[in-house]
Amino acid sequence: MAASLLQNPLKTPFSELSIKKQKPCFLKPRHLTITATHPQLQGRKLRAAVIGGGPAGSSAAEALASGGIETFLFERSPSTAKPCGGAIPLCMIDEFSIPLHLIDRHVTKMKIISPSNLTVDFGSKSLRAHEFIPMLRREVLDSFLRTRAQSAGAQLIPSLVTHLEIPSSPFSPYIVHHTINNSRKTLAVDLIIGADGANSKVAKFIKAGNYTCAIAFQERIRLPDEKMEYYQNLAEMYVGDDVSPDFYAWVFPKCDHVAVGTGTVCAKQDIKLYQRGIKERVKNKINGGKVIKVEAHPIPEHPRPIRVRGRVALVGDAAGYVTKCSGEGIYFAAKSGRMCGEAMVRASDGGESMISEDDLKREYLLEWDEKYLSTFRFLDLLQRVFYGSNAAREALVEVCGSEYVQRMTFDSYLYKKLAKGDRLEDLKMVLGTIGSLMRCKIVGRHMEALKL
Repeated sequence: MAASLLQNPLKTPFSELSIKKQKPCFLKPRHLTITATHPQLQGRKLRAAVIGGGPAGSSAAEALASGGIETFLFERSPSTAKPCGGAIPLCMIDEFSIPLHLIDRHVTKMKIISPSNLTVDFGSKSLRAHEFIPMLRREVLDSFLRTRAQSAGAQLIPSLVTHLEIPSSPFSPYIVHHTINNSRKTLAVDLIIGADGANSKVAKFIKAGNYTCAIAFQERIRLPDEKMEYYQNLAEMYVGDDVSPDFYAWVFPKCDHVAVGTGTVCAKQDIKLYQRGIKERVKNKINGGKVIKVEAHPIPEHPRPIRVRGRVALVGDAAGYVTKCSGEGIYFAAKSGRMCGEAMVRASDGGESMISEDDLKREYLLEWDEKYLSTFRFLDLLQRVFYGSNAAREALVEVCGSEYVQRMTFDSYLYKKLAKGDRLEDLKMVLGTIGSLMRCKIVGRHMEALKL
């Protein structure tokens, strides 16, 4: 029986695939260049394992299962959730059919507060009547997306993936080693999608390279009713070297509490110091509140050097799809997962034939980079310009006072499309930004002199 399992692992029912402990074999994957027609699978469908059950993994699993591929979704802790601000773009509601009852808050007002406490209302005049920023809890969203993937036919496996065996030939299976209730099991698959976050094990097994990670830290605080009323439809962003040397801090409203947090990449060891900084900045607004949860999590700062190797693809945080400047990751996680799953379905003719690394690069990576690479580069530039000093942060807040800047920002963020601007207004925006930077640098030098 054991011999037959090892000889034909992909033809064996999943329930019978537990085998005795073996030493994992990690062989260097080969680059596949297949010019001939991909071989048709005989008597079965293509098999895929999705490692990680967040928005990226669940969206990938749903696309795979809906497209005819036999799909297994691995999630280590279905009952927990990644620490996250919880804001999503408005277009995600329709694009991913998110039920409105999952939305905790319809944010129509934002405030951005500078190091000197200059405050700009961001959205009260520039949002259209039907527009808002949806705020939700990750545990609610993630559970919904996983359940939907299961409804599409994906099999949820609540287990910890421990090893991947990399095949030594183009069409041999990958072997996923995992544990369920301390019992070691294996599963043979044709394809793998790594959606297991910033510390992705899948990325390590395929030698996808390293990247810089930030650390996000937040506390969920339940406020008295009168304090919570202030944040009914309001979110706040704070900038300053007291709350983060290279990012921003936030107060985002949830169903019955607020999330107060911050992030940094260059001074991760001081994250609790910056958390105290943001709580000091908002102390009058959160006095009397009770901390109900403390969370921390790594966040990638740029895409990994390698996102596809062999028949393995990375999506979401595992691929490094979190934008600079805004720190947005939920939409790009779900979008990359769906795009990757759909790419695998297209390349395999609905799970009927084997696919290659070249297929994944062509159908998934090329399409992703053409659609979003310029956005990631632009936001990286903005972060380097505006988050480097308190003087630059003052300029950022000043620039955000322009209704045109706000409208362009919301059009790009809410709908995930490059906003079409007015050439004259764009020129005014550029000149105004340059003027703010020059002016605030002068102000900044005077402030430093006063400190001395």
